Amino acid sequence: MTRIRTAGVVLGVLALTATACGGSGNAGSGDGKPVDGKTFSLGVGSDPGSLDPHMTVLSVALQVDRFLYDTLLGLDDAGKPVAGLAAKWEASTTTASFTLRQGLTCADGSPLTAADVAANINFIGDPANKSPIAGLFIAPGTKATADAATGTISVTSGKPDAFLARNVGGVPIACAKGLADRKLLAKGEAGTGMFTVTESVPNDHYTFTRRKDYAWGPGDWKAEPGLPDKVVVRVIPNTTTATNLLLSGELNAAQVNGPDRQRLEGRKLFHADFTAPMGEVFYNQAAGRPGQDEAVRRALTQALDLPQLGKVLTNGAGKPSQGMITNEPEVCPGDTVTGNLPAHDPAAAASALDAAGWKKGADGVRAKDGKKLALTVLYGTQLGPTMAPTAELVQQQWKSLGADVTLKAVDSPGLSQVLFGTGEWEVSLGPVGFSLPSQLVPFVSGPAAPDGTNFAHISNPGYDQGAQAAATKPGDASCADWNAAETALIKRVDAVPYFDSVVPTYASGAKFTLSQGSLTPSSIRMLAK
Repeated sequence: MTRIRTAGVVLGVLALTATACGGSGNAGSGDGKPVDGKTFSLGVGSDPGSLDPHMTVLSVALQVDRFLYDTLLGLDDAGKPVAGLAAKWEASTTTASFTLRQGLTCADGSPLTAADVAANINFIGDPANKSPIAGLFIAPGTKATADAATGTISVTSGKPDAFLARNVGGVPIACAKGLADRKLLAKGEAGTGMFTVTESVPNDHYTFTRRKDYAWGPGDWKAEPGLPDKVVVRVIPNTTTATNLLLSGELNAAQVNGPDRQRLEGRKLFHADFTAPMGEVFYNQAAGRPGQDEAVRRALTQALDLPQLGKVLTNGAGKPSQGMITNEPEVCPGDTVTGNLPAHDPAAAASALDAAGWKKGADGVRAKDGKKLALTVLYGTQLGPTMAPTAELVQQQWKSLGADVTLKAVDSPGLSQVLFGTGEWEVSLGPVGFSLPSQLVPFVSGPAAPDGTNFAHISNPGYDQGAQAAATKPGDASCADWNAAETALIKRVDAVPYFDSVVPTYASGAKFTLSQGSLTPSSIRMLAK
């Protein structure tokens, strides 16, 4: 069975979707022959919230949407585009065209038309709709037209895009009824994918039933039996609980980090792995926040023992980051991190804060102009049991520096609400992951939240210049500029990527492959016990 990766984005905790490393591991429990007629149960660490595929950047929501909404293109193991909903395509950096397969239908049996696909693209491209994936897949101002006779969609990008075919080809496509009533999309209805929603109980479970009329999609998934008839996505925030359910056979798959991995490895369970940017720090640079000052960002970073944090975060199984795009195969290989972040030096950090006017008071807390160096630090509960002790170590090291640190644990929707909505935070430990460097752009430049997705209010001329130059060059030719742009971002401490982790998704009674860090529905095979 050919393994297919869909072009996507994942904020690791926010969402973005998107780091992957194929399927691997031992077969272990359930290493039997593929069998039909089964139900596949998948554990996720957080409720996905809205399932509208055009209005979320949460990785858990994008995983769930993989079952419900297909894309125009997929990617093979070498990172090359392959047919999805589209049978043919071509693109430059400014225009693209996609010709649909014959016989495509929606979850309700109605035909999927070229006009429907164009309407998906136009919705995201219209800035008035404030789609959070605008700039990820579709540049603001992008317009699409449809030719009903040929089933062809013609796209004119709102700005040059080095990876235009892959980005537009990665848009989850919804059907006309959902575009007319987005409340349906929020519930996961009006889809084009292999499964359709039959039951939704938020914060508990979601049930999907496989469509009998589904006969398309990338790869040769029809070549062998074992596809499940139903999928149940269970919300299980506690990884120890998920581990127990895997070992008992009550759960078929779950992503597990931390010490519970040892129990699963001991049972030799099948697992598919991906490389994820687990350790990242972002500072809120909005007016009036301490992180607005580069000297403060640099000092706070100097005060952190990043290698130590990384070991705690990954339970000793990670590696230092070399860039913000960890998707494999890498589109633009290189090391933008080594030597570009300030080295661990608490004394230098203290001196820098003194020089910037942040003096320690009698209570040991630094203040400037009567305002204390108070930091609300966000961290994601869905990242596993190692996230809390990592956040506590950050708190300890910054308290030693003289900061007043408050930790705030949030799930995926909660983190999204704060970063893109209320803006009440100083530091986020929530990592973001992408498959393409172009997809990082709207999150570190352009309109700030809540008007855009630039949640940290970053303004970096060096990054903007490099990204703009890269966008005008197709594919590999853009890589030098992308790497230069990312280097500028890290040198100014606008983003602090420090540790990556190989994250396994374990299975019991099933096997599958991963794509962009998410499980590929068409790859699932249920196994006889």
